[in-house]
Amino acid sequence: MAISLYEMSVPTYLQTLGAVAGFMEKGLSHCSECNVQPGEVVEHRLFEDMAPFSFQIRSVAHHSAGAMEALKTGIFNPPGRSEPFDYAGLQRLVADTRARLEALKPDEVNALEGKDVAFQFGETKIPFTAESFVLSFSLPNFHFHATTAYDILRSRGVPVGKRDYMGRLRIKR
Repeated sequence: MAISLYEMSVPTYLQTLGAVAGFMEKGLSHCSECNVQPGEVVEHRLFEDMAPFSFQIRSVAHHSAGAMEALKTGIFNPPGRSEPFDYAGLQRLVADTRARLEALKPDEVNALEGKDVAFQFGETKIPFTAESFVLSFSLPNFHFHATTAYDILRSRGVPVGKRDYMGRLRIKR
């Protein structure tokens, strides 16, 4: 069975983004219950040399909706600097990212199959096809940052588990 570019990307991003939205909601509830300011979570890092929660969430958006945009333009750059987000702003970013992905049509995405896409940073360009970009670069980065955001919340005592990370499974109907 062949799998389309759309099927390997958009539903996978949406499943995990739904989970991210869910565990972020649990994180906000935990802050309220424990009298912790959500801003403390926004800048929390697992280790000093790792990026904070805010970067992890920004990267989840960048490696999903931003990756789909890169399939159209042919260039994917690292996430740039942005205005700082508070916790509610990060939740809005996840919701906006989901909406952008939900607006994509399978035919629109599948028309990009085989297209050249390059990851560019500075003078360096790493060439991919659309499929290899999604499978070997975008999805691994996306899941790394989603997992790290989840782990940051776990390290803060948020009561989430594997089922929270898995999101809504796409079961046979």
